[in-house]
Amino acid sequence: MSWLAELSTSWRSGTQRSQLVAAGGLAVGVAASFAVSLGRYELFPLAGYFLWLLLGMLLLRFWPLVGLTGVISAAGVAACLSQETATDRKVAGLVILALAVALVLYVASRQRSGLPTPLSEALLSDLRDRLAAQGRVPDLPDGWHAQSAMVAAYGVGYAGDFMVADLDEDGQHLELVLVDVVGKGVTAAPSALLLAGALGGLVGAMHDRDLFDAANDFLLRQHADETFATAVHLSLDLGTGGYTILSAGHPPALRWSAADRAWAVDNSRGLALGIMPEPELHASSGILAPGDALMFYTDGVIETPTNDLDSGIAWLQEVGRGAFLRGVDGAAARIVGRVARGDDDRAVLIIARS
Repeated sequence: MSWLAELSTSWRSGTQRSQLVAAGGLAVGVAASFAVSLGRYELFPLAGYFLWLLLGMLLLRFWPLVGLTGVISAAGVAACLSQETATDRKVAGLVILALAVALVLYVASRQRSGLPTPLSEALLSDLRDRLAAQGRVPDLPDGWHAQSAMVAAYGVGYAGDFMVADLDEDGQHLELVLVDVVGKGVTAAPSALLLAGALGGLVGAMHDRDLFDAANDFLLRQHADETFATAVHLSLDLGTGGYTILSAGHPPALRWSAADRAWAVDNSRGLALGIMPEPELHASSGILAPGDALMFYTDGVIETPTNDLDSGIAWLQEVGRGAFLRGVDGAAARIVGRVARGDDDRAVLIIARS
């Protein structure tokens, strides 16, 4: 069956040659079906040609599909007219076939990717998986824990919230960036994918203010009125626990104090990225002692139509306290699980020192 695997691999490449091979194979199948229809119409009636139409829609791009639908239409019409059946039944079958061909061609023409539907979905799934993989926190040294949870708006798999992370070769310095691109769910996903690729190549190579300046310039070059994002950057020394937080229009980070057993609001502030050159940014710094932690989140966690920012943060401090006291493992997921279902993406990231 290696030849079948090779054909499948070739088709997934989306090349013109693979499309012609697929169209040729389907045309041969239509011709064989037509031969059966002429000999014994009851074995392959007009309804059977809808199967080839469906396969063509799944496997072919628009123009090869146009050619195949011509072959299918000709074969189906000829097979139907060759039978001595009631005129009304012939007319009804042919009209339905014509409508089906028109519908299939219309749907195919609306594929903006230029690829058959399964290939388009595979491409989007791959991009989504790459974005998720890029946001996984690397394995941290003993004594450090990272927990994250993200839920896209409307329950879809694409969101404007994403994270990029980098751990240096010595495993002693961690950098994290949590980003919330303007928009919700699928509408924000293209901008998120674009910015994630840019930040993924910069994090670790550029630090703190330089990283955000580069990201800000990147967004400004998009020349789009609604291409901006809030972001928070964490630079953490895993040896000493020293950290620096830089926020660009993002909701304030929370710091867990083992002594107070409560989340306190961090004072890092700044302007969102992509709005103006050289945005004003104010960093905060500190040291995480054993038992302390930092929490980062997006506005979908705390904002609702009926709550303002301050009440949302107060709610998160209380919910986060209960979730964290139950243990670091699963704390982020427990917090996101308490957020009411809404129309915004939601993300929570916790970095804790045991």
